Amino acid sequence: MTRIKEDIIREVMNQIKLDRKFAKQIVESILQIIKEALESGDEVMISGFGHFKVRHKNSRVGRNPKTKVSYEISERTVVTFYPSKVFRKELNSAKG
Repeated sequence: MTRIKEDIIREVMNQIKLDRKFAKQIVESILQIIKEALESGDEVMISGFGHFKVRHKNSRVGRNPKTKVSYEISERTVVTFYPSKVFRKELNSAKG
């Protein structure tokens, strides 16, 4: 199941017993803080959850596997997420 921002807002409303407007402000503020930090090149570490890191990828040659046609993939900046040991352990124990 994919969670969208509205689902997260609804969960915050229900768990903390807030009205929708205030819960939305909280979620939006947290996401904005994370985005601004990543845009400025900082890492975002959330204890017990993981950290987000900005990486630069150089341009490279790619190939369409169906047509075998080569093309250049432009350089870009990507955000990667690394789960914490605690979170990874929880994920793996939930599957077991």
